[in-house]
Amino acid sequence: MCQIAIEGKTDIGRRRDENEDAVSWNNGTHQGSFSYLMVADGMGGYQGGATASQTAVRIVSGHLASLQTTFSSYTPDQKTMVVKSELFQAVINANEAILDQKLQNPQLQQMGTTLVVAVIWSGCLMVCHIGDSRAYIWDERRGIRQLTKDHSVVQQMIDSGSLTEEQARTSNIRNQLTRALGVQRSLSPVINTWELTDDSLILLCSDGLTEYFSNHQIGHLLATHKPSLESCYRFIDESNRQGGKDNISVVIGQYETSAAMHPTAMQPTTMQKRPESDATVPKADKTVPYKVAKV
Repeated sequence: MCQIAIEGKTDIGRRRDENEDAVSWNNGTHQGSFSYLMVADGMGGYQGGATASQTAVRIVSGHLASLQTTFSSYTPDQKTMVVKSELFQAVINANEAILDQKLQNPQLQQMGTTLVVAVIWSGCLMVCHIGDSRAYIWDERRGIRQLTKDHSVVQQMIDSGSLTEEQARTSNIRNQLTRALGVQRSLSPVINTWELTDDSLILLCSDGLTEYFSNHQIGHLLATHKPSLESCYRFIDESNRQGGKDNISVVIGQYETSAAMHPTAMQPTTMQKRPESDATVPKADKTVPYKVAKV
């Protein structure tokens, strides 16, 4: 038997006029159901970014909340397939909704959003993402591991060997994405599944955090800060202390295989991988990739 508790926070930071991030989580009140957590990082300036991220979170949350009511009736193999299918369709619907809003309102023409979603049930973790918001997992045996690869120009440069990960964190093109919701009708989210075998912490975040924290530093804080779920507040406080140039969002899920825990309610505002399914100037914003950037 497993237990899951979740905590999260989104913060405007110190240099922005609006919080364009959105977060959501739900601990699954139905017997035999799943928990989920998500982070979206909007782009597009005043109103646009917030509209895009909130739309994505609302639609994906709605799909998953509906599935929770019937999830216990599926077999273990069916559960994996049905969550993958629901996640994919939810992201497609969110993308369509954002594109439709852009057609109806010229002021929202530049909006789009990243999205990362984690769904957790007994022994399983599924992560869906598009853009540069990230998912991590930490456990005592293996430390920190990044589960997602950014859809960004600097990630392509890292992959080609022309840029190091440390250089990418301070690059003046770090906000140029190669995939996002609300850009074009054709969409390719990445969905992967892992088996959970150890007590673990699953962390989702926007790049307002990873601008200031390396993967090693994220792992160190998760390993040393107790209670674990309160790490999200520490991450945001430290990011703001270092400048808070962007909005900062962190959601942490604590997965335990045996110890009793008290799950948290939904808030509005280790592991063996299974085969795949498929410079910071104030006010600088992400580039919406109307054409996929090539390096």
